[in-house]
Amino acid sequence: MPEQIVITEKTSQAKDVRAAVGPRYGEILPAEGHLFDLLEPEDVVPAWKRWSPILLRPEGLYDTCPATGGNKAAKLKALREALRSAKRVWLATDCDREGQLIGQEILEHYKYRGVVMRVLFTAQDPQTIRDAFGRAKPNAEYARLYAAAVARRQADQIYNLSLTRTATVLLGKGARRVIGVGRVKTPTLAIVCKRELEIRDFVPLAYFEVVATAKVDGGRFQMRHAPQDRIVRREIAEEVLKAAEGFEGALAVRVEEKRQGPPKLHDLPSLQKLCSSRFGWLASKTLNVSQELYDGPGKKIITYPRAEVRYLPQSLISDVPRMLAGLRARQSFSAIPPPDPPVIRRGASGTFYDKGLEGASHHAVIPNVNTIDKLPEIWPRLSSDEKKLFDVIARAYLERFSVDVNRNSKGVPRGAQIRFELL
Repeated sequence: MPEQIVITEKTSQAKDVRAAVGPRYGEILPAEGHLFDLLEPEDVVPAWKRWSPILLRPEGLYDTCPATGGNKAAKLKALREALRSAKRVWLATDCDREGQLIGQEILEHYKYRGVVMRVLFTAQDPQTIRDAFGRAKPNAEYARLYAAAVARRQADQIYNLSLTRTATVLLGKGARRVIGVGRVKTPTLAIVCKRELEIRDFVPLAYFEVVATAKVDGGRFQMRHAPQDRIVRREIAEEVLKAAEGFEGALAVRVEEKRQGPPKLHDLPSLQKLCSSRFGWLASKTLNVSQELYDGPGKKIITYPRAEVRYLPQSLISDVPRMLAGLRARQSFSAIPPPDPPVIRRGASGTFYDKGLEGASHHAVIPNVNTIDKLPEIWPRLSSDEKKLFDVIARAYLERFSVDVNRNSKGVPRGAQIRFELL
């Protein structure tokens, strides 16, 4: 029987860990997502079997029971047997809140009391995994992350089921269907409904703008008079026009120096939003494609895609030269002028900001530095969609190390002759 074991979140992850570290840390056993479900309300309080508009909150927490379906029973059995003799467990599930819950709930259910080490990796190439095992920390340091996951799951159970039953009983009016209420879908539906009502209630309003065509030595240009409070009466617009018609003389000139930095790196929502507008992708498609780039066989060219923030830790500054060189080896990126030297931005408005990562499980989505040298051989294996998404992620990284762009407002030359017209 093994004296130490490694628990991963899924079979493909176990395969990557096995390829990276072999049997050095013991037998590697995969879960299959959540191997435990929460008990149903009626399993806690029998009287709750009858649906009614009440809060389904037990005295303590909802306990767990083994999940069914798939290959979960066999995996649970293997884990249970291994935990009986294991003196040390390495939790190598995903590095987010849910990954913490998936791994630790197994240990909690079987009341494991041995040593538990937490292995966190944001990419799934061999070098990243080996480094992650080398800097593993006691799992107790992630107690708050586990507590947050438990709280989220318990709250979903209590309020989703309570509100679903209440809505079904009070609003269903005898209809033989369930009115589902959920933490994600219900607010989303509310946003859609609110916008639909705004569209239905919208009343078009005609308004006027005054446009000035100025003739100067260098040619012509247009200026638009469009105040924040729109002009809805034609006579007011005509008064503005008459007051300035035929004006000749100097115009006020104001020049402003402005600097515009590159956009921030991507978290998952910003990546989904951009791919939706640029490629017409659903959010689920962006997630699926990014997941394949992250842990797909022979790929693993980006970091963990379910990013919550758009910053990087300062410890990754040393990777910048290698990353830029690796990306520029790609023909499509070689035409981008290289920043010399790269602009390292720190702080809340920058790229590297440790404080901005507090409370987050993982940093912004970027190319994987440990596979960047293999990009020329990996690229032909990627689908067209995978190439599109990697291009988005890589260009965002390259942009973050380029210089700011100067934006100067142009002054109006003196001696202008202006002709006004109503729009």
